[in-house]
Amino acid sequence: MFTINTLVVIFISTLMLGCSSVKPASNSPQPTTATNSVDRIGYVETGKASFYADKHQSKKTASGELYDQKLNTAAHRTLPFGTTVRVTNMLNGKSVVVKINDRGPFIKNRILDLSQSAFSSIAGASSGIIEVKIEVIE
Repeated sequence: MFTINTLVVIFISTLMLGCSSVKPASNSPQPTTATNSVDRIGYVETGKASFYADKHQSKKTASGELYDQKLNTAAHRTLPFGTTVRVTNMLNGKSVVVKINDRGPFIKNRILDLSQSAFSSIAGASSGIIEVKIEVIE
């Protein structure tokens, strides 16, 4: 038969296994988001957008490209680099197509930072912040 010491060891081992941080494998599909879905086309998001300050000109973006205020590019927190997005100004209906090549914005309640070229094609620079809808198109 088992001694009391053996039973204590078995009991403690069982407790320790129950507290293990290893999660069992799951066969259920993982939810898809704009960042982990192979097919992001059609992803839509609305919120506020602003534009990069002049001081960022020619500095390296998170993708490794140099920021050029004359190109139609943007920063988004999660969309993959190279994603093509249509950005529409909700106030006037004007839109521009941009490529995601940076991370940001890092200001609460903003979803996109646009290059100056992209921003000025859908709003005046004096607007500063605009309400936009973004749609992944490629």
